[in-house]
Amino acid sequence: MTDSVTILGLESSCDDTGAAVVRHVAGHAPEILSNVVAGQTELHEAFGGVVPEIAARAHTEKLDLCVEQALAQAGLRLADLDAIAVTAGPGLIGGVLAGVLCAKGLAAGTGLPLIGVNHLAGHALTPRLTDQAAFPYLMLLVSGGHCQFLVARGPDDFTRLGGTIDDAPGEAFDKAAKLLGLPQPGGPSVEREACVGNAKRFKLPRPLLDRPGCDMSFSGLKTALLRERDRQVAEHGGLRVPDRADLCAGFQAAVTDVLAEKARRALREYVTLAPSEPVLAVAGGVAANQAIRGGLETVCAEFDTRFLAPPIALCTDNAAMIAWAGIERFRTGHRDGFDLAARPRWPLDRRAPAMLGSGKKGAKA
Repeated sequence: MTDSVTILGLESSCDDTGAAVVRHVAGHAPEILSNVVAGQTELHEAFGGVVPEIAARAHTEKLDLCVEQALAQAGLRLADLDAIAVTAGPGLIGGVLAGVLCAKGLAAGTGLPLIGVNHLAGHALTPRLTDQAAFPYLMLLVSGGHCQFLVARGPDDFTRLGGTIDDAPGEAFDKAAKLLGLPQPGGPSVEREACVGNAKRFKLPRPLLDRPGCDMSFSGLKTALLRERDRQVAEHGGLRVPDRADLCAGFQAAVTDVLAEKARRALREYVTLAPSEPVLAVAGGVAANQAIRGGLETVCAEFDTRFLAPPIALCTDNAAMIAWAGIERFRTGHRDGFDLAARPRWPLDRRAPAMLGSGKKGAKA
């Protein structure tokens, strides 16, 4: 094992362009030397969601600038690095391709090794970057496009205990915000409104709690929210501000309750592995929601299990997690060639059946 490894990571799977430098000295905690993120919220604001073509063009324009800034903040040159890591999927294919091509160019020009990283693994390995969590740990990966309970056994070894069969929570939050006339991204908007709302006023469903297992569904919850909104509009001639706040609070409480109960079930499976230090970690953009964090913390207390959540800046898409996942793979001896492909789909647990169907491009999740 190399005592010290320094890797540049690139992230461009959705609408955040990122470059970061992470260093790890064996026996010590990893060090994030820089973490640059260029957001695209303003570019997509008028469309009510991310436009793939606009995102891909923005990544192409910003990647080299982000790399330059990341190296400058770290006080390093390309020659000081040990490898280049890049998100190779899953994600919006135009953005993923932009990142992979940039990484290949850097690797070809410097002679540095190239390491393709699964974006989901970046999130799932974040607890090792921030808190040095020991394998195996239980991970709830909850974001705009994904929601899964995983047992992380190694850098490339994940077992899925359950996941969403339709909308991911982040997608559901975005759709809820759109239904209620709130700005995107929807998660922070709904959370702000929920802070002043009454979560008990509207009886919204908790889907799949009447069925065993850890699978989840949020599409029906979104539909129930739509019906309640329409009822309020019909009764009052429009959606009043207090009604909107109460709907947000009820929606957020329903998502929190579902995730908490499913976490409870996942923990029952996980603890049968007899981990020496039981851990439930959460990562992904929705992990920034304080109500959801609180619900998961309560469940962990029931099981005498440590709860880990990354800093807010490392919940959303970032390149530091990609650099760290690259370090994990680098230390196992993994290297990729220039035939590294950009992949729109790339499930973490390749042994599990597809949650959302499969096609020519492979399993969705």
